[in-house]
Amino acid sequence: MKNDATRDTDVLVIGAGPTGLTLAGELALAGAAVTVIERQETPSGQSRGGGISARTCEVLAMRGLIDAATDVAVERGAGGGHFAGLPVPLDARPWRTRHPDGLMIPQDRLEQVLESHVRELGAVVHRGTELTALTQGDDEVSATVTGPDGPAVLRSRYLVACDGGHSTVRRLTGVPFPGRAGTMAAVTADIELAAASETVPQAVGHISEHTRRGGGYWMLMHPLGDTTDPSTPHRVVFGGPEQATLPRDAPVTAAEVAAALTAVHGPETQLGRLRWGTRFSDATRQVTTYRHGPVLFAGDAAHIHPPMGGQGLNLGVQDAMNLGWKLAAQLRGDAPAGLLDSYHAERHPVAARVLAITRAQSVLMSPPPDADDVRALRDIMTDLARLPDANRYLAGMMSGLDLRYETSVEPLDDHPLVGTRMVDLSLETADGPTTVSTLLHSGRGLLLELGAGDAGEAADAVHPRVDRVLARVADSPVGTTVGADRVLVRPDGYVCWAGSDPAGSPEAALRRWFGAAVPVSSSAAVR
Repeated sequence: MKNDATRDTDVLVIGAGPTGLTLAGELALAGAAVTVIERQETPSGQSRGGGISARTCEVLAMRGLIDAATDVAVERGAGGGHFAGLPVPLDARPWRTRHPDGLMIPQDRLEQVLESHVRELGAVVHRGTELTALTQGDDEVSATVTGPDGPAVLRSRYLVACDGGHSTVRRLTGVPFPGRAGTMAAVTADIELAAASETVPQAVGHISEHTRRGGGYWMLMHPLGDTTDPSTPHRVVFGGPEQATLPRDAPVTAAEVAAALTAVHGPETQLGRLRWGTRFSDATRQVTTYRHGPVLFAGDAAHIHPPMGGQGLNLGVQDAMNLGWKLAAQLRGDAPAGLLDSYHAERHPVAARVLAITRAQSVLMSPPPDADDVRALRDIMTDLARLPDANRYLAGMMSGLDLRYETSVEPLDDHPLVGTRMVDLSLETADGPTTVSTLLHSGRGLLLELGAGDAGEAADAVHPRVDRVLARVADSPVGTTVGADRVLVRPDGYVCWAGSDPAGSPEAALRRWFGAAVPVSSSAAVR
């Protein structure tokens, strides 16, 4: 895939956060020419999004990045996820994932992993470069940027806004961003401590163990590494009377952080250094349409919400995984009708649901914490969260493991697997043992024949964009069954066809998701 000689790149990605870097990686993996524009001159060094969910871990595994992410993650004890900070760990193991606890990885470390991957694939990342204007036509975007060498104009077939909640692209295009303004304000920061009281956490556990109140403040605090090293930073999130009155763009000061530390953890806890700090609110907004001609939106540029459960980073990475392979097919010219528009159809409802989930958590977590109605509601929800079925429901919802894309379900193909994530089974193949996630490293589609043929046989091609693999399922932490003998998996890891009937054929699903290619008229043709 080569960009037109009159264009500078196929896709211009605005923003080198986790969303933009994930998208750039997906496009580059598919052969597209990708340029990423990032306003910051160097990586931020800020923890910001403090962790990734089980599903995002699975996404990284599908591209061979999970080991690199694990190597730089913060060690923590068994904790599980949470809903509204309730003192009940959410157990994702019933969802058959290899990563039930997710990873506690500061955002800057995740960005390093992703940027290294993107550059290895050949994508271009311009730092210290800011978007200042753009003009869009029916099939091209011209972006004016200002970088170290001065202003320049970059032309691309598509531009994707991954530039955060205060998106410049959104402002320049005038795309509506309806929703609800914030009703509370708080601070998140990375700090170093000069001294710490016994109440300061020494290790990362469940969120309910790290939340304290005092002196009119509430605070969540945990270390970002080995606390025997005095330079190890802590992440703090807090709010109080002062934070409620300060404007959103007011700088976070060391005195402000020190006052909150003293109020919550006592005078023995002293601030050593404020590395960075920012303010946030519980505003919830979402663009009405994720695609506006050749301009698309992903991550916080498309939706903002309170940071309850750390879902924003995960939501953005999964936006990018959904969009990347579809946009690559559009660039190649082999995308079936409506494929690119399915990005909005699938991801807009997902974000709308997350906005609703965070609003619900805000009710449970909002001050005053000692109000009888809030306390009674929390007590009831805590009891419910201890019930296995309710815990599984909440764990699936908060981790993203329960997602089913309804647009993937054909009227005559309502197999329960269709639209759901493909479980990362262990497999025996002609090339030896492997896993589903390993087979997806290429970013191509995957037709798995599970037990329908000899796993020692070489598999015939079934489609130019799909790998066909004959395999037997082996023992693994996620089990040995999947509920179908033959499964067609999209590049983003979601099932788009499944069947056990020998007469069944994935031809319609192949055409719908990968375009017309090699005909598959019967089961004999794919075996």
